[in-house]
Amino acid sequence: MTENPANAPRTFTLSDFDFALPPERIAQHPTAERSASRLLDGRSLPAADRIFHTLPSLLRAGDLLVFNDTRVVKARLFGEKASGGKLELLIERVLTGNEVVAHMKVSKKPLPGSTVHLAGGLGAGGFDGTLLGRWPDAQGPLFRFALRGPAHESPWDLMERHGHLPLPPYIERQQHTGNDPDAVEDSQRYQTVFARAPGAVAAPTAALHFDEAVLADLARRGIERASVTLHVGAGTFQPVKTENLAEHQMHSEWYEVPLATLAALERCRQRGGRVVAVGTTTVRTLESWARSGLATGDTNIFITPGFAFQVVDLLVTNFHLPKSTLMMLVSAFAGYDRVMALYRHAIAQEYRFFSYGDAMLLERAAPTARL
Repeated sequence: MTENPANAPRTFTLSDFDFALPPERIAQHPTAERSASRLLDGRSLPAADRIFHTLPSLLRAGDLLVFNDTRVVKARLFGEKASGGKLELLIERVLTGNEVVAHMKVSKKPLPGSTVHLAGGLGAGGFDGTLLGRWPDAQGPLFRFALRGPAHESPWDLMERHGHLPLPPYIERQQHTGNDPDAVEDSQRYQTVFARAPGAVAAPTAALHFDEAVLADLARRGIERASVTLHVGAGTFQPVKTENLAEHQMHSEWYEVPLATLAALERCRQRGGRVVAVGTTTVRTLESWARSGLATGDTNIFITPGFAFQVVDLLVTNFHLPKSTLMMLVSAFAGYDRVMALYRHAIAQEYRFFSYGDAMLLERAAPTARL
């Protein structure tokens, strides 16, 4: 951390968000029951170690929980070029008609106009894709494909029939072999119980802990629920490569805040309740709306310490990767020193980290302008 004169704002660099995480702390599988995960109550220090199903008891009647209702699609596809070289696509977005935008992993990238054969290719029960170019422009990091499968099958249909869940790289699986013993577990547990809108390539993982029993307990206690949609992109797992955070370019994701949720937010404020965001994607959605005034669109908001939160009062979140933009977001929300202390506690107490790991409850560090 850069030294500053007394009372000057602290300046953070990428190294400030690093920490040593033993590999065995990375959860490879979910707990047997969703709400049996651990919950670190980090609203004050010393933190309290709890079980996730106790979350409703930590909230108040009149509070509003806001969830991200995106649905993870089977966006990872394996195939080959016309030359026989292997490739992997991760479909990031479905455009109009049969066009999609994807990340491409291949030893030598094919030229625009080339055809790639996915899941065996059209002639072998799969489908083909024609590379149209880069996206969103000629220097863009993604690739635009036109898919061609059996008549009347949309890109959504093709992904559902031939694709694989795009699990994070730190969860070790055998998807590419076609013989993944964990496929059934992942299809059920790497999806929230209220997933509705297809389009994400990663789950809003803080919401994975909620089950019907917890949702019923929230309702009994007079805690309202609302939803937003943010289709989580693969950029969630892209590392920050610049020590100067101002030089990092955030990925763009599509979001929507429905009219019903806008009304629920207003009711919550009127009755003096607190807005509880479930997951960092919900925070990014609500704060993007607050800043832009747009209830739907694309956002590349980058939340770092010093950010002025306008909507969210409490945050339920999982434990995040070192040096990640998500570590920066939670540090901005709850305070850098507190978050780092909570992470030290979680590692010492053997909490489970990342997507299938445990959760924590955070409170906004300092009051800011409210809507």
